[in-house]
Amino acid sequence: MVLSGKHTFGSIGDTRVTFVEKKVDENRKDFLKKLLEHNGFEVIIEEEKRKTEEEPQLYTVAVTDMVFNPTIWVFERKLKTFDGHKVTQDYWNQVSEDTNPHYWKYAD
Repeated sequence: MVLSGKHTFGSIGDTRVTFVEKKVDENRKDFLKKLLEHNGFEVIIEEEKRKTEEEPQLYTVAVTDMVFNPTIWVFERKLKTFDGHKVTQDYWNQVSEDTNPHYWKYAD
């Protein structure tokens, strides 16, 4: 899911949550859960309903902090990686492990 800037919230069960990402695979769910818990958030996971058993299982990842907005936290560099660096957009999107704060790549 692309960081959109939109703050989406709702409920999972009886708990009010801020949705982080919806319809993600198990690998993405595990990454987000570990990263957000490392940063002190209570994470709630909900399995998406499948139409058939052959479809892959997808998940909704949410946190109980109602003011959390992933876009703001990533671009204001408030989240920390497991080794103490600041989370960048590429790190959040699992494109790169590089935590260098440059968002633009310059041609040589």
